[in-house]
Amino acid sequence: MPRMHRNGMEKSRDFKGSMLRLINSLNRWRYLLLVALVLAAVSAILSIISPNILSDLTDTITSGIEPRTENIELISNSIVESLTEDNLKNKVKEIMVDPNISDDEKKKLSDIFKGLSTESDIEKRFAFFEMSDEILIRFFNNINFEGVDISPKDQFAFLRIMGTVDDFENTTEMLKKFDELPESIYSVVKPKMDLDRVKSIGFTLIIIYCISALFGFIESFTLATVSNNFARKLRSNISYKINALPLKYFDTHETGNVLSIVTNDVDTIGMQMNQSISTLVTGLTLFCGSLLMMFITNYVMALTAIIASVFGFILMFIILGKSQKYFNQRQVELGNMNGYIEEIYSGANVVKTYNGTTKAISDFDELNEKLYYCNRKSAFLSGLMQPIMAFVGNFGYVAVCICGALLVMNDKITFGVIVAFMIYIRMFTNPLSQIAQAMANLQATAAASERVFDFLDEEEMLNEDGIKEVLDKNKVKGNIEFKNVKFGYDKDRIIINDFSASAKSGKKIAIVGPTGAGKTTMVNLLMKFYEINDGDILIDGVSTKKLSRNNIHRLFIMVLQDTWLFEGSIRDNIKFNKENVTDEQIWDALRTVGVDHFVKTLPGGLDAQIQDNDSISQGQKQLLTIARGMIEDAPFLILDEATSNVDTRTEELVQKAMDKLTEGRTSFIIAHRLSTIKNADTILVMKDGNIIEMGSHNELMKKDGFYADLYNSQFKK
Repeated sequence: MPRMHRNGMEKSRDFKGSMLRLINSLNRWRYLLLVALVLAAVSAILSIISPNILSDLTDTITSGIEPRTENIELISNSIVESLTEDNLKNKVKEIMVDPNISDDEKKKLSDIFKGLSTESDIEKRFAFFEMSDEILIRFFNNINFEGVDISPKDQFAFLRIMGTVDDFENTTEMLKKFDELPESIYSVVKPKMDLDRVKSIGFTLIIIYCISALFGFIESFTLATVSNNFARKLRSNISYKINALPLKYFDTHETGNVLSIVTNDVDTIGMQMNQSISTLVTGLTLFCGSLLMMFITNYVMALTAIIASVFGFILMFIILGKSQKYFNQRQVELGNMNGYIEEIYSGANVVKTYNGTTKAISDFDELNEKLYYCNRKSAFLSGLMQPIMAFVGNFGYVAVCICGALLVMNDKITFGVIVAFMIYIRMFTNPLSQIAQAMANLQATAAASERVFDFLDEEEMLNEDGIKEVLDKNKVKGNIEFKNVKFGYDKDRIIINDFSASAKSGKKIAIVGPTGAGKTTMVNLLMKFYEINDGDILIDGVSTKKLSRNNIHRLFIMVLQDTWLFEGSIRDNIKFNKENVTDEQIWDALRTVGVDHFVKTLPGGLDAQIQDNDSISQGQKQLLTIARGMIEDAPFLILDEATSNVDTRTEELVQKAMDKLTEGRTSFIIAHRLSTIKNADTILVMKDGNIIEMGSHNELMKKDGFYADLYNSQFKK
């Protein structure tokens, strides 16, 4: 059996082998799976490359909100280049000979430049800008910068304002000085965002995100299609397998276990396969890709992010190790409590009869307390996982921001790189928990697969494709003969020893004996539910070995001890698996067994729905199953303890119905209540797999043997 995984789910015995077989079983959908996995990987890759593009967008926006200091430097250089000492002297000479300049202006200009010989005398050099515009224009030429004309006066104002700046690295001080600049210069140094580049990068990001989302949707839809189709195929295979398995399998396996395979295990495979495969592929791609991209972008920050995350993961694994024992113990205690609840509630009448309510409540409280303790511990420790993962992410953010700030200050990286790393740190930490969960889910998938495949690998009944001989039930005479039949459920333990008997057409054959004598086994062999070890069973002289099981089953009507009615209408239950049955035929069958009046009292009559409740008594259910046998109209009849679950009055009704059902049919009647088979033509008394007595009721009573003892024991007081 699969082992319990540490999170409470079953763990595979052979994970690798089970997963390989599961993958081989998916061969029919291999191309769809391949497409889904490729799309998952591509979607993850697109998510990985988007942070770097987002970094470029951040840098573009950041540069667009900063002053264009490079233009300030260019304008300054242009002005200074025109104010060299030689140029100034040449300009003065031109002005001195210009007749349009007054003598006062010429004298003032001469005084300003007289004795000017050093660069440190810059204040005197620029004193001439206090002169008239006419003279100023002579010293400066208009500058056209980025399509903007800068006048000589604006140039002087610019130089004067910039000359008062103490710290050109101080952005705040620079922005205040910008407000004082002339409009012509401010227009070329003010912040300007490259909107075309912003639009281009933004549009690229939108396309990437849309494609990633589209691929993710297609991948999810494809995996859901594959997993559901695979689950449907498994259920179909299991359904076929159930019909192909011998009765021996169901005798040795719990019904609940088979139902669990059909429902829980198949659902687990479908659901976990849908979720885990894409999660695993996406997680691995994101983890490896983000790690690679971090090192490509900046190895210093990559190492910082990894070291910061490692501490968090070490703490997480320590807590996981502490919590596993509580998860395991919780599953054990949960199983104990569920088992106790099922036991107590199924026997509630006995508990109340023996005044065991107080004890039952006390025991339940004890089990509940143990479960509470385990749940509290496991829930608390597992609840720490989410905060720890948040801590890992936030700690990584802090480390990346601090390291990034230092690198930005040293002009090693831009601000956009920090933004990219904040996304990468999330991509790096999240996939690890996703991968761990996916692996745990795959363990559960492998365990469920083992159970399903083990069931599908069970040995089936012998293939009957080569059997060609067929008995027509409308032409069968009704003779059956057992010839030296030997049978054992195990080869080493034979329970039917050399059984021989015959039944003539239309006769009633009763089979009686103590529990375990082999009565029901003989019927199962006759119906070919089991293959006999030795000997033969003949129907009208034809060996059952030469007949198919389906052919044999069409020859028999079976009314069993356990009545089987499915949820549906009375009509559907009576004509079960038989077509072209009219309502008149159904009513005739109901009248024959004496249950027609009851059906008429039900709302809807034949359309009345049978529910799993107490609205129909056990006796009425048995009569309905006998009516079903009437409709089947086969030449042989098997009644297996058909009256064991009804009261004496109902037994009389059922007995009358069975007498009508046996008319004209070769009948085999198994009964513990010997009073019901006194009118049998032949009574076979079995003990330890052998016939020890044979004859009619009167003949066997006269022998005063084993049958007589069985019969008389039912009336002893």
